[in-house]
Formats: sequence, C-alpha cells, structure tokens
Amino acid sequence: MILNVTALRQMTRPLTWIAVVVLGLGAAASLMKVLSVARDIRHQSTVDEVRPADVILVLGAAEYRGKPSPVLEARLNHALFLYRQQWAPRILTTGGAGGDPTFTEGEVGRAYLSSHGIPSEAILTETEGSSTVESTVAAAEIMRRMNLKSCIVVSDGYHIYRVKRMLESQGMNVFGSPRPSEPRDTWREQWLYFRQAIAYGLWRVGIAV
Repeated sequence: MILNVTALRQMTRPLTWIAVVVLGLGAAASLMKVLSVARDIRHQSTVDEVRPADVILVLGAAEYRGKPSPVLEARLNHALFLYRQQWAPRILTTGGAGGDPTFTEGEVGRAYLSSHGIPSEAILTETEGSSTVESTVAAAEIMRRMNLKSCIVVSDGYHIYRVKRMLESQGMNVFGSPRPSEPRDTWREQWLYFRQAIAYGLWRVGIAV
C-alpha cells in the first residue's frame, strides 16, 4: 500500500508541474494582451477624430450639489466648443446620481449647457447610468430612438477607447474627441490606461464595470 501511494505521488508530480506551467503561460499571455490594449488606449487618448456627427456625447463625471466637478466642467466646455463649431446639432449628457439624492450628472450637465446658451431642444439627457457601461447602453438607446447614427464622444483621453468600442458594438459611428488637458506621462496615467484595458477586457466577456 505504501509503495502504491509513493508511486501515485511520483505520477502526479509531473502533472502538477505541467498545470503550473500552463497556468503561468496563460497568465503571461493575458498580461501581454492587457498591456497591448493599454498601449492602444494611450494612443487613442492623444487623437482628436472630430468630424460632423449627429450628436456630441459627453460622459458624466462627479458633480457637487448641482455643480459640475472640474473634470465634468472641462468635458462640458469641450462639448460647448464643438457645438459652437457646428460639428453636431445636439449634445447628449450622461450620468446618474452617483449617490447624490438630489442631482444627477446628466441633469447637472444639461443645466450647465443651458446656462451657457445652448437651446433646450439641442440638449438630450441620460440620467440613469451608474457606470460607463450603463450610461453607454442608455445613450445608444436614446440615439436609436431618435435615429441618430453617429456621435462625437467627449471624455478624458483614457476613457475614449472603451466607450468607442461599446458604442460601435451598438452599431454607431463613433469619433473620439478627448477634452483638452496637459500631457502627462506619470505612473498614475499609466495606471489609468492599464485599468481601462482591464475594464475593456471584462466588458468583452460580459462583465460590466
């Protein structure tokens, strides 16, 4: 009986090492894929693809008691610039409450645009999304109902790649236009690209984040 156990251990040891090697190779391949997507995201973040479209889509960001955060304000200002340059006849703001019991990011965006002279009929609003995926799906549904087939996505540069792919999967023609910002090559920026690459990979397999 002892010999049988010893023999069994000797037989299973190579299988264990094979499993470890296979898992290691799989992990390495996954990491290389994520890094490749992160490089694509970084490249996309530097490209302004603006061209005539049906609507300018502004991704939501934090708001404070009805006032846009600096990030959201910068995105809205870029959308204002594009609208005034007549790249699109409408602006679609997005974003839910984010924990605020009174205001949503989409509504705050709408109020900000209105206060800067954009006609109410030129502003569309999505106010239910609690994540990028939810807001993107809801925005695509609004576009379909209004027969809008193309959009200019306005957000921070690191955000554009993933949002573009999500909207393209919904059948939209999408052009990225990142909000102006100072170029930085910091570890924080690299981490944002890497995190977005992971989020994109999870979305590809049906996990919304």
